[in-house]
Amino acid sequence: MAAKKTVIAFDLYGTLLSTESIAHELAKIYGEDKAKSLAALWRRYQLEYTWRITSMGEYKSFSELTRNALHHAAAEHGLVVSQNNADDLMRSYDSLHVFPEIPSALKLLEDNSDSVEAYVFSNGTDEMVGNSLKTSPELGPHAKRFKSLITVDSVKCFKPDRRVYDHLVEQVGKQENPSDVWVVSANPFDIVGSGAAGLRAAFIDRAGTGWIDRLDEKRAPFVVAPGVDEAIKTILKN
Repeated sequence: MAAKKTVIAFDLYGTLLSTESIAHELAKIYGEDKAKSLAALWRRYQLEYTWRITSMGEYKSFSELTRNALHHAAAEHGLVVSQNNADDLMRSYDSLHVFPEIPSALKLLEDNSDSVEAYVFSNGTDEMVGNSLKTSPELGPHAKRFKSLITVDSVKCFKPDRRVYDHLVEQVGKQENPSDVWVVSANPFDIVGSGAAGLRAAFIDRAGTGWIDRLDEKRAPFVVAPGVDEAIKTILKN
């Protein structure tokens, strides 16, 4: 009988891929002085839109919300985004760079392929996530490390809605044992959402502040690690 594999679902944007890396493309259009703050604001409104629309009981795709958030962020800077620039930036969003420790994390997944079943678990659309895995310079060559891509497209709501995590558990075949599923994420809302749904979570604490989220102190992550590679090492020890 084959040994049971450890199921690990990795958040994509902000965990594997750095949304801050889009600043390089923004700088080509708006200059270096505005690029970093514009990238941060774009990410802020991207997430805020997902929470707002889910709370309203409505749905628009992550791609549409990402494009709309770009226009919002630019307007707050007193800028206008042309159709061509918006199209170019959305294409660039499909080829974001990874965080520095991700190559090491991917090597760990490769070395432990007999004991780990890895997934990408994202708010992104099937198309966005698929494109990111194909075209991200560092992630693309290792796309086969992931058994499949699990997105919110079919449930039409966003993290941290409970339905998203139930969908993940169903897709990996762990309906009877959701606590067998690990979620690795740098987003606190994802960590708390995972815990509320009965999954185990590993928080990627790149800022080095520890777990300081106070929405629900009973749902602190099982693992707090400075990078995805260290999170994988700790999970495999459990």
